[in-house]
Amino acid sequence: MSPPDTGTAAAADASPAGGGAPRSGSGPDGQRATARARGTKALRALPPVAALGTVFLYPLALLVWQSFTPEDGGHSTAPYAAVLAETSFRDALTTTVLIAAGATLGALLLGLVLALVLAFVPFPGSRALGRFIDVFLAFPSFLITLALLFLYGTVGMANGLWTDLTGAATGPLDFLHTPWGVLLAEITYFTPFVMRPLLAAFSQVESGQLEAAASLGARPWRIVRRVILPEALPSLAAGGALVLVLCLNEFGIVLFTGAKDVVTLPVLVYTKALLDGDYTGACVVAVVNIVLSVALYALYRTVASRTGGPGARGGSRTGGVPQRAGA
Repeated sequence: MSPPDTGTAAAADASPAGGGAPRSGSGPDGQRATARARGTKALRALPPVAALGTVFLYPLALLVWQSFTPEDGGHSTAPYAAVLAETSFRDALTTTVLIAAGATLGALLLGLVLALVLAFVPFPGSRALGRFIDVFLAFPSFLITLALLFLYGTVGMANGLWTDLTGAATGPLDFLHTPWGVLLAEITYFTPFVMRPLLAAFSQVESGQLEAAASLGARPWRIVRRVILPEALPSLAAGGALVLVLCLNEFGIVLFTGAKDVVTLPVLVYTKALLDGDYTGACVVAVVNIVLSVALYALYRTVASRTGGPGARGGSRTGGVPQRAGA
């Protein structure tokens, strides 16, 4: 037998796929096919991108453009300097941050307690209540505010019961028109937004971990702190970040409580645009509100990417189980 031709073998090995067939994209025909495929993908993406730009990006760009347009014409940063120097803006910013932070903290604490009860303390009707939370998320915020007005308003049920029993002219409750009333309404409305991700996280906790911790003598609070909470922290952070952003932009609750002394950034936008006719100033406040919300969302994404999801902490799902009683 004659030895194999090494040159032919090398050429065969060097050919694409070892069989001499040209690879996709090689040669003029392949390059034209690749270009046509990319053009087709670009055409398919054009309608949704155009719709997004028309519905969202264009109004947002117009808002930002208007914020740099003074009343006397031209474009400058003078509207920002004027609005940021106003005492009303600084007070509205402070009120917005304080109410949003307080409502977020209250919703986190109340949502955590209620989610723990629903997930780990079975009682009649717990499943129905859990399903009601999903429906509650679809309710508009003003319905909760109206319900609180019917209960705790100056002519609400609680004050009416008090006047009927005591014969007094007015009842003792008159806080819904204050920052405390806005805070109570926001906590009531946004607590389910914290509970929903927490209930999903609690459903992933293995019952074996809880049984092992209980068999080692751990008390319920220690089980919650060492076993349950480490798994729920990412969901707790997600719910808290969502509630914080929503509270920063909440308008309906403040409006329906009738709290005239509570002026947040959304209320200030409404006042400047519709009551004062200062559209440029309203756009400036709106841009500041948007920047604040986007910054908080970016911070949440950064924290979430570093903490990871449930079970990623420490690389073990059983790291929180006590090793001995009283440890």
